[in-house]
Amino acid sequence: MATPDPSTAAPISGQATRENAGELHDGTLPKGLLQAVLWDMDGTIVDTEPYWIQAEKDLVAAHGGSWSTTQAEALVGQALSFSAGALQEAGVALSIRDIIDHLIAEVQARVAESAPWRPGARELLAELVAQGIPCAMVTMSEKLLADEVVRQLPPGTFDFLVTGDMVQRGKPDPEPYQLAFDALGGADGALLKHRVVAIEDSLPGATSAEAAGLVALAVPHMGPLPTDRGWYEWPTLADRSVADLTRLVHGHRGAPVEQAAL
Repeated sequence: MATPDPSTAAPISGQATRENAGELHDGTLPKGLLQAVLWDMDGTIVDTEPYWIQAEKDLVAAHGGSWSTTQAEALVGQALSFSAGALQEAGVALSIRDIIDHLIAEVQARVAESAPWRPGARELLAELVAQGIPCAMVTMSEKLLADEVVRQLPPGTFDFLVTGDMVQRGKPDPEPYQLAFDALGGADGALLKHRVVAIEDSLPGATSAEAAGLVALAVPHMGPLPTDRGWYEWPTLADRSVADLTRLVHGHRGAPVEQAAL
């Protein structure tokens, strides 16, 4: 089953009191437990997946083929080069680069008209920024689309962006999340992976975050995710807060033993 959510789970014994769990007498948690949050974009911050699916269908149809919603959904969260290869196999007579450029341009134009925000994402981002907790975007979309989404958020929302054109190996490989972690301070030892949450909606994304050693939080969107992996799962970000993320970090079972003494 999915890893229990420490932000909502009840103590399993009477010994799990707030004080010996590290909580303060007022029920809050010590500052600094949550060091940073890394965010997927498509399906997590914005609901662009329908835009991608329609762009894929239109492109395949223009080349005389057919592309089903089921086939499109199987590509959610994958690196764009992987998706472009699948479209070539479906009959699109373009190079990988040309397919990627076409899809990004189509989706970017739709987002520019109307960004379909996912429930709770902007509110949680705003609270993180207000509390001075660094955030990075980690997306397999390329810079053109990522910049459009960032443009529609308050300045300074993200400290760093990792886009698909910045990595050699996309999700589900851990490289994208490792790059973001290193850029925010992990390379200098300023961040600890068991205090950094990565929020994802897809199987490739959650796999990438978990493989990078982060506190992986899945918020499924297009369909259910496996429940026997090492990530946590919330049904939605609506009404979630920095306190919830902090409790997730505090109760993370993958944290080193010394965390319990904080």
